[in-house]
Amino acid sequence: MDESKKGIYIDWILVTTVTLIVLFGLIMIYSASFVQGYEKFDNIAYFFQRQLMWIIISTVFFTFFMFFPYRHYRKLSFWIVFFSAVALILVKVPGVGHSVNGAERWIVLFGFQIQPSEFVKLGSIIYLAYVYSRKQAFIDKFFSGVLPPLVVIIGFFLLIMMQPDLGTATSIVIVAGLIAFCSGAKKIHLISLGSLAAWAIYYYAQSETYRLNRLIGYRTPFELEASEGLQLVQSYIAIAHGGLTGAGLGQSVQKLFYLPEAHTDFILAIVSEELGLLGLGFVFTCMFIIIIRGIIIGSRCKDAFGSLLAYGIVFQLSVQVFFNAGAVSGLLPITGIPFPFISYGGSSLLVTIISMGILVNVSRKNERDSRENREEEVVVKDEVAATKESTGRGKLRPVR
Repeated sequence: MDESKKGIYIDWILVTTVTLIVLFGLIMIYSASFVQGYEKFDNIAYFFQRQLMWIIISTVFFTFFMFFPYRHYRKLSFWIVFFSAVALILVKVPGVGHSVNGAERWIVLFGFQIQPSEFVKLGSIIYLAYVYSRKQAFIDKFFSGVLPPLVVIIGFFLLIMMQPDLGTATSIVIVAGLIAFCSGAKKIHLISLGSLAAWAIYYYAQSETYRLNRLIGYRTPFELEASEGLQLVQSYIAIAHGGLTGAGLGQSVQKLFYLPEAHTDFILAIVSEELGLLGLGFVFTCMFIIIIRGIIIGSRCKDAFGSLLAYGIVFQLSVQVFFNAGAVSGLLPITGIPFPFISYGGSSLLVTIISMGILVNVSRKNERDSRENREEEVVVKDEVAATKESTGRGKLRPVR
């Protein structure tokens, strides 16, 4: 079908919602970070300007991936896995890898700090969607259908744990399990693998003192307010201060060096403090629309690869929202996972926006298929009508 004649279809519900929450996040980053920007860099707009730069870069990539046919990712899946593994290894290479607060999670590329594990999230989704879409005929077989692609995910998990980053590694494993579930894998296989994954995550969670302290601080934050519980207690104070309508944009007290990571992992607490439950309502409404729209796109896609790709993107987004909101509210241990679209961070924003571009592309494919089906139905109806008319004219009228 010629799109120039029919007009270029764009999923405006998804695009508009993403635009709104990205702009909202930019405003909140400025509000949450201008004090730190002035203190550390003598520039109140330092973090705002850098996030704006990443938004501009992300917009370019979003436009490209919105129109680049997702089916081509099938041919690129091997290279996506290869370069993902190489990037995770490079964080350990002196002169290339960059360490922050003892964590080796970044590489420096052309003057930019890139976090490879963020790109591995998307790479894993593309790889699993491709492999499982090809294994539909024997997806009920454990060793030939379900297990092989998960070996790659286990490799990614181990490489990310070397950084270390248990939160990101866990999110990738959870999304992999959900994609396998949507692929049609047997429940007994998923339960067995899920049990092993849960044991591995538990082992890593208590294997290091600082991770164990996070668990203790999450359970009893007020008893450990001066140490492991500090961040969560300050988050509670921010949420309580906000109430229904908030203290007002820019009026947060906790961002004045009381709440660590106020503009990154805990920016949701600042949203609550400044804009109250109404501000949180806006954020979660936008996320709900994006997630539901993604589920609809995945369910409408007739191509197994495109469907699993859309579901995987939605799962990753949902897991990040769940982990971050759970940590800020004290329902889950602190994982260090940023809130999509809102938390400060170039790599996270870029990958999330690229994911949205791919989701829009799948939606465009769905619309093209739907239009083609409607056109075929019209052609068939016209042919049937023409045949009936021709047959009717050729009949002899009975003689009375």
